[in-house]
Amino acid sequence: MNRVIIDTDIGSDIDDAMAISLALRAPEIRLEGITTVYGDSDLRARIVRKVLQLGRREDVKVYAGIDQPLLHNRDVWMAGHEGQDLLVEGEKLEYESKHAVDFIVETVMNNPGEITLIPIGPLTNIAASIIREPAVAKNVKEIVMMGGVTRLGGNGIDMRIVEHNIVCDPEAASLVFRSGAPIVMAGLDVTLQVEITDEERRRLVESGDPLNAALAAMMQRWFDFVDEKKTFMHDPLTVSILIDRSLVKTRKMKIQVEYDHRPKTGQTIATLAEDANVEVCLEVDRKRMIDLLMRRLLGGGKA
Repeated sequence: MNRVIIDTDIGSDIDDAMAISLALRAPEIRLEGITTVYGDSDLRARIVRKVLQLGRREDVKVYAGIDQPLLHNRDVWMAGHEGQDLLVEGEKLEYESKHAVDFIVETVMNNPGEITLIPIGPLTNIAASIIREPAVAKNVKEIVMMGGVTRLGGNGIDMRIVEHNIVCDPEAASLVFRSGAPIVMAGLDVTLQVEITDEERRRLVESGDPLNAALAAMMQRWFDFVDEKKTFMHDPLTVSILIDRSLVKTRKMKIQVEYDHRPKTGQTIATLAEDANVEVCLEVDRKRMIDLLMRRLLGGGKA
C-alpha cells in the first residue's frame, strides 16, 4: 500500500483532476490528504473538494497551500480554471484550516519512510516544507513528480526546452532537486507521449458515473480551450507509476535547474552522477498507461 499526499494546482488542464480520480480508484494507494498550490489555493481546494464529493470520497482531507512563487518574484499564470465550472454558487465546500505545508511536514515527520509526495503542480509547497523542516527530505519515502524535461528520450529533438511546473517557480524546483530527497521525475520526455482523445471522453460519459461525467465535461472545456480533440495525461502518469513501475524506464541522474530573473526560465539539466538522487523517466508504455487509467476510471477501482 502506497501512502500518498497529492499536491496539485487543479483547475486548468484536465490532467490534475484525472490524476486525483485515478488515485481515488486505485486500491494500491491510500490518500493521506490532498494539498493545493499556486495562484488561488482556496479555489483549487474547493475544486478538489467537489471532485472528492463526486467520487464519494469525502473522507479524504484537503489543505490549501501557498499562492505565490517561493520568492514572490514572478507573475502567476492563470488559465481558464475549467474545474471552476464544477462549483455550484452558494455550495459549501469546506476544507481543513491547517495550512498545506504544516500538514505535509507533520505527516512526513510522523511517518518516516512511509509517505510518498506526488507534486503535480509548481513545487512551492514542497520546497517550503523542506525549508520549514529540512529532515522532510530524509524522511519522505520518495517524491514522484510531474515536471521538467531533459530532452534525453527518443523524442528529445522534438521537446520544448522548459516545462510549466518548473517555470512557474524554478527557485522552489531547484531547492527540491538539491534537497537529496529520492525523486522520480516524470517530465515532458514521457508525458507528451501519453495522450487521450475524444474517444476516451465519450467512454467516460457513457459510463454513467457522476465523477466520470464531470471529468468528461472538464475535458470538453479543455478541448475547446486548446482547439484540439486530444490532450496529454501529464499528471496521471505519476499516480500510474506507483501502481505499476514497469510502465516507465528510468535512468538515475542529477538534476540542476538553470534559471535567472527573467520569466519563462527554468531549464532542467540532467547529468549522470554517482550521487544522483533522481530517477528520470525516459520511456513510457503509452498504451498500457492509458489502458490502466481508463480501466480504473470505468471499473470504479477494479484492476
